[in-house]
Amino acid sequence: MSQIQSQLIRYANPILPGFYPDPSIVKAEEYFYLICSSFEYFPGVPIFRSRDLIHWEQIGNVLDRVSQLDLTGQKSSDGIYAPALRYHKGTFYMITTDVRGIGNFYVTATDPAGPWSDPIRIPYGGIDPSLFFDDDGKVYVTAQQGADYDSHAIQYEIDITTGEALSEPQVVWHGDGGPWTEGPHLYKINGVYYMMSASGGTAKEHREIIGRSDQPYGSFERYPEPILTHRHLDHPIQYLGHADLVEDHQGDWWAVFLGVRLTEDGYSVLGRETFLAPVVWSEGWPHIDNNEGIVSLDMKVQRLTMASPSLSQSHTAIVVGRDEFDGELGPQWMFVRNPTEGTCSLTEKPGFLTLYGQAGGLGDVGPITFVGRRQQHIHASFTTCLTFMPVADREEAGLCIRRDEDAHYELGISRLDGRNVLLARLTVRGESNMVHEREIGTDQLWLRIESTEKEYRLIYSEDGQDWTFLCAGSARAISPEDFVHKMCFTGSVVGLYATGNGQASSTPAYFDWFEYSV
Repeated sequence: MSQIQSQLIRYANPILPGFYPDPSIVKAEEYFYLICSSFEYFPGVPIFRSRDLIHWEQIGNVLDRVSQLDLTGQKSSDGIYAPALRYHKGTFYMITTDVRGIGNFYVTATDPAGPWSDPIRIPYGGIDPSLFFDDDGKVYVTAQQGADYDSHAIQYEIDITTGEALSEPQVVWHGDGGPWTEGPHLYKINGVYYMMSASGGTAKEHREIIGRSDQPYGSFERYPEPILTHRHLDHPIQYLGHADLVEDHQGDWWAVFLGVRLTEDGYSVLGRETFLAPVVWSEGWPHIDNNEGIVSLDMKVQRLTMASPSLSQSHTAIVVGRDEFDGELGPQWMFVRNPTEGTCSLTEKPGFLTLYGQAGGLGDVGPITFVGRRQQHIHASFTTCLTFMPVADREEAGLCIRRDEDAHYELGISRLDGRNVLLARLTVRGESNMVHEREIGTDQLWLRIESTEKEYRLIYSEDGQDWTFLCAGSARAISPEDFVHKMCFTGSVVGLYATGNGQASSTPAYFDWFEYSV
């Protein structure tokens, strides 16, 4: 048998660009599977697979029906927090928190592409629950509890078939004295139990810490330094933390974790993204990058030969090109909260996405009509062709870049005071400003938003050839760093929308295609 050779592996970080925070990963037979947080977006918890940890394909979304996830009334950056994915004896388990809904729960599947079960609720924990299957058949939940500097991890045993607690929760981990001990995971590696968590909050002080014990409840000897952070570095990748570990097919270890690519001005519209780095073991401790700069945008890693890439470049998690709206929406598309029946159709007019506006608009927390996907590049353009002839006053449809209710830019067609108009609107820190309004004599327009490091440019055309600039909005104002009323945990999402601005609309908005180009 030939000897396995090591090789220089090169790949680009982040492996999942765009708003894909809080990654969790498992290996199951020939594939790796990875999930991320989804917050107010539906369907929830995107799931990806890969053979080589580098090339990823989205195979679906874990929570894809109302019986699993009801987001009614949930504000942006509420909803689904920090899921954890585990695999045991042929079954996949996804455990998470619906923070303003049913709390902590898990779902199961034998096929990670779905369908997944209805939620099985568990009784204890704040946020960020994780599952651990021990060799003796016991199953433990480890979860965050408390807030700020009082944040810690609790742990208890459950019946994995029912979610019933089999023991009282015990405090097992206090972190390193910093605020927000979050995202705890329990592992057993070479007979040693490891408790790993984030600390410091998900900004510049973010870090990953670890402890070890010969018992699942500890006490855990804490390694004195973070095993992952860039908090002391002037580096293009910041906020590193919220990690999960996985062993590859050759016995090497890796970590996935969130990070942010900040601009020179200290913000990023893309939000928290998923990164990959090797784990190096020394004296029984795993190490990733403690202010050393190992995690880079261009990674070079000497490792044993990996499996051949399973996916062509056209099937990676980076989705560019034109969507003709033939057949079903791809798994990258999502709604703000649960979509209302009858407001979105791909069959009413074949080859078009048909949207009907609801009473709620882009600044409202109630049901709204918005179908979008994550922005994955700082420099990109988003274009659509819209046919819309509003008949009732304030009916509106168009193209939008969205952070949340307080920050979004849109251009489209509306009926105002008996006139059909082309509009451009900028909403910054909850204040909306109509910056362009002009009567038009056509029901068809080409709409485009161009993204740069500094701004979003709103542009339109009446023939798809000659383009007219309308206005520009600050990129910083769309970034999570510019929140006002509550912390923002999401990144920018570009989408197609319709609204009646106070009443339901009976006029269809037809979107012929959507194009994402870089």
